[in-house]
Amino acid sequence: MSGTILITGCNRGIGLEMARQFAKDGWKVIATCRNPSAAWELSELAEAHNNLEIHPLDVTDYGQLADLAHSLKDCPVDVLVSNAGYYGPKGVALGSLDVEEWRKVLEANTIAPCKLVEAFLPNLAAGSQKVIGVLSSKVGSIEDNTSGGGYLYRSSKTAVNQVVKSLAIDLADQGITVLALHPGWVKTDMGGPNALISVQDSVKGLRQVLLEADERNSGRFYNYDGSPIPW
Repeated sequence: MSGTILITGCNRGIGLEMARQFAKDGWKVIATCRNPSAAWELSELAEAHNNLEIHPLDVTDYGQLADLAHSLKDCPVDVLVSNAGYYGPKGVALGSLDVEEWRKVLEANTIAPCKLVEAFLPNLAAGSQKVIGVLSSKVGSIEDNTSGGGYLYRSSKTAVNQVVKSLAIDLADQGITVLALHPGWVKTDMGGPNALISVQDSVKGLRQVLLEADERNSGRFYNYDGSPIPW
């Protein structure tokens, strides 16, 4: 199985590895990142795979997003992956919450994924598989929250899960499947060196979830290994 996939945040970590695995499998990969000139690993990947193209995109710059969507208006997209995100400052406790940073986290993790779907909805409608994967996090699960804290990042992921659920309902009549995805605690710059899962294993699992998804899965929250996560 192959097709066209658009992935945001491909300069490192999960986005970079996802671009690598899909390109290796023969997919046309549209990889975006804020500053392609500084994304040397992604550039090397594009040199090795002529089926991978790089486009600059800050997902919170909605003018730039509209321009990219216009430039790709004749390109059907089978799978759209909203991967780009922002954790914000770590170790922020109640009593010292930075409201401006909170707004930045919500902008990148909650609003931008929805605007991404808006921009590329015609491309998805023209695709054959019609799958949207939004990278969420298990820390956004209200049921799973037993430790408290993490107000900025947790709230942004809980909110994007609600976005996923509404998108799944609103796009059902177009045959578009929308999933919230937890990549696991991954050894990336964001996950840190103590994380439990390699980026390769995480992406391998996420890729399988995306490629096996259909309308029966839409509006649900999945771990990278395919197991469901409670909201």
